[in-house]
Amino acid sequence: MSTYRDRIEAGKALARALGQQGYADPVVLALPRGGVPIGAEVARALKAPLDLIMVRKIGLPSQPELAVAAVVDGDRPEIVRNEDVIRRSGIQANEIDRLAGAQLEEIARRKVLYVGDRSSVEITGRTAIVVDDGIATGATMRAALKAIGRKSPLRLILAVPVAPADTLALLSKEVDDVICLATPAPFYAVGAHYADFPQVSDEEVVRIMDDHAQTAGP
Repeated sequence: MSTYRDRIEAGKALARALGQQGYADPVVLALPRGGVPIGAEVARALKAPLDLIMVRKIGLPSQPELAVAAVVDGDRPEIVRNEDVIRRSGIQANEIDRLAGAQLEEIARRKVLYVGDRSSVEITGRTAIVVDDGIATGATMRAALKAIGRKSPLRLILAVPVAPADTLALLSKEVDDVICLATPAPFYAVGAHYADFPQVSDEEVVRIMDDHAQTAGP
């Protein structure tokens, strides 16, 4: 049996849980693309600004789905390496840097597409709530959390509808609080815990971000 009907239901449930925490001056940061519908529900309920944290997996060239690292955009791009995979694969540091450069170009393209010329939301001194539709290995989320942590938020919160308990235990070292509604065991892919889990399109991300900007006001 699925844990959630769809991302909207999961987002509303996560918003209710976060609303009970009374976090001061929250800002919601969603990982595109799947985290954006979740983040929109949370931001609406908390009456908080919504922004994106742009992170990309760096796959092993011979096995693109296997993450050797992840890279996050910012004033100083953050590269978080998966040392176990690097050790087993023998990939060199300069190759990871080269692959990161290609992903940063894709991040730049998507950032323009998703938010246009809107300014990034200020994070320093605020409660930063980082959301996604779920976590599996945690490689991209760990990179995102490290990058946000460098911006000196008042508190850093990881909030997801579903994730494996062991991954959450590792990620909890990066944050002040973890809000996760379900930790199924055994844990399969994130999508296995949703009845309806279509890929979120670029167009849907743009629509959600535009709608939130209009309803939130300046």
